[in-house]
Amino acid sequence: MRRFLAAVLLLAPLTLPSAAKIPLDEFAARRASLRKSLDGVLVLFAQTEGKDEVFRVPPDPNFYYLTGWSQPGAVLLLTPHEELLFLPHHDLHTEQFHGKRASAEDAGVQSLTGFEAVFPREKFESELSRAMAAHEKVYAAFDQPVVEKLKTAYPFRDIHDAVPSIVKLRVKKSAAEIAAIQHATDVSLEAHRASWKRMASGLSEYQLAAKVVNTFLEHGCDVAYAPIVGSGPNGVVLHYSSNQRGMDNGEVVVLDAAAECEGYASDITRTVPVGGKFSARQREIYEVVLGAQKAAIAALKPGMRLTGEGDTLTKLAKDYMNAHGKDLHGEGLGKYFIHGLGHQIGLQVHDPNVNGPLEAGMVVTIEPGIYIEEEGIGVRIEDVVLVTENGAKVLSAALPREPDEIEKAVAK
Repeated sequence: MRRFLAAVLLLAPLTLPSAAKIPLDEFAARRASLRKSLDGVLVLFAQTEGKDEVFRVPPDPNFYYLTGWSQPGAVLLLTPHEELLFLPHHDLHTEQFHGKRASAEDAGVQSLTGFEAVFPREKFESELSRAMAAHEKVYAAFDQPVVEKLKTAYPFRDIHDAVPSIVKLRVKKSAAEIAAIQHATDVSLEAHRASWKRMASGLSEYQLAAKVVNTFLEHGCDVAYAPIVGSGPNGVVLHYSSNQRGMDNGEVVVLDAAAECEGYASDITRTVPVGGKFSARQREIYEVVLGAQKAAIAALKPGMRLTGEGDTLTKLAKDYMNAHGKDLHGEGLGKYFIHGLGHQIGLQVHDPNVNGPLEAGMVVTIEPGIYIEEEGIGVRIEDVVLVTENGAKVLSAALPREPDEIEKAVAK
C-alpha cells in the first residue's frame, strides 16, 4: 500500500496550495465558534516535513479545519479573545524544492491567511507566555509530539486535549463541506464507471486500480486511500491491497476506491461481475447485502446510532441478513458481516466519531458486506449518505447498485 501511495504522490504536483477553496470566512467562523467555549489557551501545530522530503506531507486535519492553511510549520494560538497564526520564514532551499511559500513578512499575508494577526514562528514562545499569564488552562492535541514539550515547559499547568472540542465541530458539515464531499464523490463515481468499462477476464486487479487512479488525477484529485480491488477469493479480505491477481469470468470483484478533492474525501464500494453476469449464488448474496443497505438507509435519521448497544443500524442490517439468506450449512448470513455498518467522513476518510446518536448535517457511509471464505464470495456495497432533518440523502446515488443495472453497465 505504501509503495502504491508513493507512486501516486510522485505523479501529483508537489507545490502546496496556500489556502483552501472553502471561503476563508468559514474557517474564521469555526475559530469563533470554538473560542466561545474556550476557557484557556489552545495551541495547534501544522504538519512538519523532513529535511529532504520527497512526498507531499498531508495537512494535520484539525489544524486545517480551523485555519484552511496547508503549508508546513505553522502554529495556531487561540484564546477566548484572540487568534494568532505563526508562519516560518522564507527558506530558499525549501522553496527551490517545493515551491514558494508564505511568511509573516509578506505583503497581503493577512488576506491570504484570513488572520489579522500573523507573526514569524520565533515569536510563538513569547506570545504563548503572554497568553498563559492570563489563563490557567492549556489545550493541545495529544496526538502531536510537541505536547510533551508543553508539559515540560509548563509543568505546573493542566494541559488538556484540544481534539474533542474540535471534533464536536467537525462532525456536522457545512454547506461548503457537503459540496466538497459531493465533488469528491462525483469524481469517485466516474472512476468506478471507467473501471467497469475496463474490466475483463485476464486483466490484473492493478489494471483496474490504475484506471481508477488515472481518473482521480485527471480531475485534479488524489486517492483518499489505496484502492481495494479484490477479485474472486480476494473479495473476502476487507482491506486487501496487493491488487496483483488476475481476474476471471464468473468471479465478482469488490472495488473499494474513492477520491480526495480539495481536502475532502469520499468512500465508495461496489461489487461487480467479471464478464457482466452474476451467478445465481452471487446474485442471491448480493441482493441480501443490497436489501440490508436499503433497510439501513431507510431507517437512518437523526437520533439513530450507527453502532453500539441496542437497536442500531448495524444490528438492523445484520438482522436483515439473518432473515433473508443462508450459508451452505443453513445458518444465517449475519455472522459473515464482520465490521461496522459505517463511519463519519469528511476531511478524513474515517473522520472522528462522536459517541452518541446521529444528527442532521453529519455525513456517513453505509457499507454492509458479506464475506464467505468457504464459497470464495465477498460482497460489499458502500454509499456516502448525508443525514438530513427528515432522514437521509444518498450523495452517491448516481452510481448503479441494483444487480440488473450493474450487469448492464459492465457488459461490453
